[in-house]
Amino acid sequence: MAKEKGRKLIAQNKKARHDYLIIDTYEAGLVLTGTEVKSLRQGRASLVDGFVQLTDHEAWLHNVHVPEYSQGTWTNHSARRKRKLLLHREEIDKLEAKSQETGHTIVPLSLYFKDGRAKVEIALAKGKKEYDKRQTLREKQDRREAERAISAVRRKQRA
Repeated sequence: MAKEKGRKLIAQNKKARHDYLIIDTYEAGLVLTGTEVKSLRQGRASLVDGFVQLTDHEAWLHNVHVPEYSQGTWTNHSARRKRKLLLHREEIDKLEAKSQETGHTIVPLSLYFKDGRAKVEIALAKGKKEYDKRQTLREKQDRREAERAISAVRRKQRA
């Protein structure tokens, strides 16, 4: 069997980028059971309510929904079990120190396979206020309108 190459995206948490200001990102491995891997290979997962908790110098991923494998038997996993994250000691120490600050949390951004291994991209993030979210949306709309105006001018020049 040929070894997989590259990155295959399984799930993304777009809401996290809207609700939080991303300070720093990390790539972590996941400790999974066999049926979880098979379910992920089918492209089924949800990161919406997920978060990372640091306990006893270990990182744990909570509330990530990986549905049960359809052909699984009694060995099937529970859909929302906590999963251990594989990070370097320095990364865990850095995350532990930063997450103690007020308003900081660790959220999963995306779940993917990298060269055949399941990885999760986590981010140290700070919660945005409601007016920050509105400001971000306004900037995005302004950028989109400017691009539309530029493309309209270019179309007129070509014609």
